[in-house]
Amino acid sequence: MTSLDGKVALITGAASGIGKAIAEVYAQHGASVAIADINQQAADKVADEIHAAGGKAIGIAMDVTDEAAVNAGTNAVVKAFGRLDILVSNAGVQIVNPIERFDFADWKKMLAIHLDGGFLTTKAALQHMYKKDGMNGTSRGGIVIYMGSVHSHEASKLKSAYVTAKHGLLGLARTLAKEGAAHNVRSHVICPGFVRTPLVEKQIPEQAATLGINEEAVIKDVMLKDSVDGVFTTVEDIAQTALYLATFPSAALTGQSIVVSHGWHMQ
Repeated sequence: MTSLDGKVALITGAASGIGKAIAEVYAQHGASVAIADINQQAADKVADEIHAAGGKAIGIAMDVTDEAAVNAGTNAVVKAFGRLDILVSNAGVQIVNPIERFDFADWKKMLAIHLDGGFLTTKAALQHMYKKDGMNGTSRGGIVIYMGSVHSHEASKLKSAYVTAKHGLLGLARTLAKEGAAHNVRSHVICPGFVRTPLVEKQIPEQAATLGINEEAVIKDVMLKDSVDGVFTTVEDIAQTALYLATFPSAALTGQSIVVSHGWHMQ
């Protein structure tokens, strides 16, 4: 069951990396997709690429830490496509430093983007997913997918804020699974291992400098050390997981954390 015909998806941080891959896969399977990103120009470019490939997409400017911007962007999606069925809360950044040198401003920034962003986009999406549909009085429902990490379950050095935020998304998703059930809303957290996106590429020299090792050692002995095969997870791996969760036919699968990490974390 991989058809998303007639469905509308809002994906944050979708101008590049994992978010872009999910948007492309959703569009290929029939969904109308909103490419939400803080960079409007980049969001529009991805939407144009999806159009060129035969899909339906719009670019939306959205700062996920700004409640007014989140509400306005979400409403713009519903105005354009008439509904909202899927939210993928994916926007994120990374800042690495040991705790004793981690600036409080950076800590607040990390939690605001990952955790506040997850909350604000969820709250905005639920205004539409909880609406009653038709004469039978049932809620329209929907699916909310949070982009967690293996760091939703495991800790790593230098990533106190990131680990804290990603752990927090598990709590938000599980609470939504319980609250949303009465409104036909399901939720999940996808927990990737290291995916070689620009976000991870940036970390390699940063961790090399902080840990006093070369970049090859960061990849082999830090990032991929605990995987079963020493291989990076791909954006395609995550996009296919997001497709599976968006098309699963019942609430038998809700409130779950799905780890996609080449065996780095097993649960």
